[in-house]
Amino acid sequence: MSESDSVSPENSIEPASSQASGAEEITYHAVEKDGQVTAIWEMQGRKHLRTIDPRSRQGREILNLYTTEHHDDTPPAATEAASSV
Repeated sequence: MSESDSVSPENSIEPASSQASGAEEITYHAVEKDGQVTAIWEMQGRKHLRTIDPRSRQGREILNLYTTEHHDDTPPAATEAASSV
């Protein structure tokens, strides 16, 4: 998949590391299409450094680090309302 596709990296993943002081931090952005992560973009500021395949070892490691902490399908209010019926 090329960067010119109509998919935009809307899901930003927090920085995993930072470079020497004064340099911009490395961030990872998940590119999704139809609810599936199709690529991970490694960015330094606004500069695209490389694209990582989410099926690769490194891609799976990056996704596992950040999706398990923030992933919650059921909001707490919905479970409280369902249990009070």
